[in-house]
Amino acid sequence: MIRKGYGHLISKMIMVGDFVCLNLAYLLLFFFWNEALPDERSWKWVGLLLNLSYLPVSFFFRDIHNNRIVYIDRLLLVATESVFFSFLLFLALSAFVQVSLSSKFLLLLYAIFFFSLNIWWVISNRILKFIRRKGYNFKRVIIVGAGTAGLALYKELHSDAGYGYRFFGFFDNDDTHKEQVPQFCGGLDKVRNFVIDNRVDEIYCALPTAQNAEIMDLLYFSEQNAVRFFIIPEISRYIPRRLHYQMMGNVPLLSIRREPMRQWFGRCLKRGADLLVSFVALLLSPIWYLPLAVVVKLSSPGPVLFKQKRTGYMGREFDCYKFRTMRLNADSDNLQATSKDPRITRVGRFLRRTSLDELPQLFNVLKGDMSLVGPRPHMLKHTRDYSAIIDKYMVRHFAKPGLTGWAQINGYRGETKELWQMEKRVEYDIWYIENWNILLDVKIIFLTFVLLFKGDENAV
Repeated sequence: MIRKGYGHLISKMIMVGDFVCLNLAYLLLFFFWNEALPDERSWKWVGLLLNLSYLPVSFFFRDIHNNRIVYIDRLLLVATESVFFSFLLFLALSAFVQVSLSSKFLLLLYAIFFFSLNIWWVISNRILKFIRRKGYNFKRVIIVGAGTAGLALYKELHSDAGYGYRFFGFFDNDDTHKEQVPQFCGGLDKVRNFVIDNRVDEIYCALPTAQNAEIMDLLYFSEQNAVRFFIIPEISRYIPRRLHYQMMGNVPLLSIRREPMRQWFGRCLKRGADLLVSFVALLLSPIWYLPLAVVVKLSSPGPVLFKQKRTGYMGREFDCYKFRTMRLNADSDNLQATSKDPRITRVGRFLRRTSLDELPQLFNVLKGDMSLVGPRPHMLKHTRDYSAIIDKYMVRHFAKPGLTGWAQINGYRGETKELWQMEKRVEYDIWYIENWNILLDVKIIFLTFVLLFKGDENAV
């Protein structure tokens, strides 16, 4: 079966647009700020090196454009990585050939390129979705296996016409599915002729492993006819979530949770941001620490800082620091603060409402016990109690606790009066761990400040 199409040109066309963005950014600066390039030889060399530095990067990251289901935040993150690595390559190449440019020129150049590339990628993504909705650049697909997993895949493929999937039918030897799924086309014996007659591009197999012989026959048939074959793992029937494929030597593994922060680049990036921000903030500590320390000391007898054991990364205990907001009491390690808690001082209530009481946790961030963004650390009693009654509660400790978090900006900050509130907090914390990227951290920090200025009704 011979297949012709031009879908493979899409990533190449977008790549051409990338180079247009890069060269337009350079020409814009060259014509309006050409004093940064002292002679004709320099601007030619710089233009050549810019394109050479982006060429390997564009090939490395171009697969993102072949993904039909890709979300904008992921697209923008990959665009950011592309600009960053091309910038590093350009610096290396320019040092090798001894071409020097002012740092101001370079930063402005790559800032223009960064914004234009992000805009271009979003626009190209929207154009592709528009074209696919009009019935072009689509994939002809069938699903073999009309059970729960097959039906879930069908709904996903049909959730957005812009994905560009044209569904041709279900196949299953179990006739009881005939009334339960759309476009039921018959048993497995009809698959081969149907695929050839309708020039099907992709077969999605959702058969149980008990039908291993049928699965292998379909796999052999698809390879003989240049049809792409995908298997929906049987475990997805019981774990309805994204699974991640990896290899341990020559043995394939499926993990049920993706953790971007475990990758070395992600860890270095996040830790670098934590160190930079906490170090600068602590250098400025005389501006904020001394005034707050004085008002805390005057509010009631006792130390300025409150130190409490909290549960941290992978369940390890650490000493968490806060400005003291309560009068000295025997229940601080066991009893959660409430909205009208008599233990809270007048100054303490203001500090809690504005989250200024959390500022000493910058020491925890600098030490490495915490991060700027992550699941909020709970007292040890909460960890013991909630881990026994909330499913996946301990999963939130797969990341370092943070000064602020995804759950907090989504309304689950402060007192948890009902169990469902803690369950939602855990749900948001796990989502953060599985979907982390540095831009998400920036977004959370920004929204935290917005929430503080607006006022948070959940603050205690």
